Amino acid sequence: MDKKILNREEKKVLKSMFIRSHLTFLSFNMTKMEANGFTATMQPAIEDVYKGDEEGKKEAYARHQNFFNTHAVPFSFIAGLSYAMEKEHKQKQSVDVKTIESIKAALMGPTAGMFDSLFFNCLRIIAAGVAIGLCSQGNFMGVPIFIFLYGITQSILKYFCVKYGYIYGTSFIDKIFSSGLMPALRKSASILGVTMVGAMTAGIVNVPLNWTVQMGDTSVVILDVLNSIFPGILSIVLVLFLMRLIKKGRRPVQLIVGIFAFAFIGAIIGIF
Repeated sequence: MDKKILNREEKKVLKSMFIRSHLTFLSFNMTKMEANGFTATMQPAIEDVYKGDEEGKKEAYARHQNFFNTHAVPFSFIAGLSYAMEKEHKQKQSVDVKTIESIKAALMGPTAGMFDSLFFNCLRIIAAGVAIGLCSQGNFMGVPIFIFLYGITQSILKYFCVKYGYIYGTSFIDKIFSSGLMPALRKSASILGVTMVGAMTAGIVNVPLNWTVQMGDTSVVILDVLNSIFPGILSIVLVLFLMRLIKKGRRPVQLIVGIFAFAFIGAIIGIF
């Protein structure tokens, strides 16, 4: 795969994106998670790609405000790749909007799992072990060493991720278009993205129904019966119901307050 040579403007944009990528958790919330941080990181790219095209800018900003969540390091790689895709979309119309969204969604889960294991479960433990050992001996270098091993290494990797995400992203897009693989990539990315959203729904959304029906000497737990028919059916029903309300114009804050009130009342009467 050919390596793209960066011009002065692209280097400037990527440098700004790298600095902004440290805002991963800017205005982090449970509705869109890292979407605000990702949009802030994409701002230099959007301004560069859609210079003079106000409608294009609005659509791009809205596009990157969709739900997004991954580890802080591959966050930069996906931002660099998104910059490449936005440029292809604007200049050549070779990448459509759905492809950009699908590839972003498809990369969230795998990169999060990979880098969470590498940094949270491996590097953090090693860095903390070294730092605690030094601090327990009264050595002031324990804290700086932990910051360097766990924090600064992530920042260095973020720089290379955003840069090479853009460089190889552009070459990759050109290559798959010339080979005719784009329709297959678009479809597979969409399927993987939907699968990841479904997996997150099953893992995060929980409806702890605590309803038992007494039938003679036998107690029937309603949640067990429902899960035996379709595991996690109440979680799916809840998500689909909330999606329908959002499409009708309900605000996420209203839904959160409504869920809280319903859960509170349900807990009082013993349903949850």
